[in-house]
Amino acid sequence: MDIVNVILTSILSAGALFVIAKFLGHKQISQLDFFFFFTGITIGSISAELATELEKPWQPLIAMIIYGIITLSLTFLTEKVPKMRKFINGTPTIIMNNGKIYRQNMKKAKLDLSEFMVMCRQEGYFNLNDIQTAIFEYNGRLTVLPKSEKRPVNPTDMNLNPPPESINIEVIMDGRILDENLKRLGLNAAWLNKQ
Repeated sequence: MDIVNVILTSILSAGALFVIAKFLGHKQISQLDFFFFFTGITIGSISAELATELEKPWQPLIAMIIYGIITLSLTFLTEKVPKMRKFINGTPTIIMNNGKIYRQNMKKAKLDLSEFMVMCRQEGYFNLNDIQTAIFEYNGRLTVLPKSEKRPVNPTDMNLNPPPESINIEVIMDGRILDENLKRLGLNAAWLNKQ
């Protein structure tokens, strides 16, 4: 009987986690700030507890739902109220500008010089003299604006006008012809067979 209960509560836990993750959206995966990172971990931890709670599985389920509601509410507030966004997410901090490193801003960002150097190297800048501005973003990443003479050359620098890029649209995937994509491109199966 306990095995059946564990199986059922595990399925309930996985289902509840899936539903909450769908409501929270891709932000949980791709744009984690500290609050949402810890909320995601907490919801996952509660979900694991739900899977093994045999006597009162509704308690962890309610906790998961409450965490989900709080996270959704804060996400809504950060989208609609800019002051709340600054309070919850924080703001970007300029670490370096015009060759000057702002030590006070580094302390504020809780970033030491060696960490800053590692982040610069990860962005492809091994020489600080190549950097115009470095900004420590609220999500923990470093954004670097290189000096104009150190940035990569682009077509406008060379007075070139290349044709616009477009995304590739698959017409065959996993061995199946995607008729809808063919129509969108103004093509048909006869054209595809000829190719």
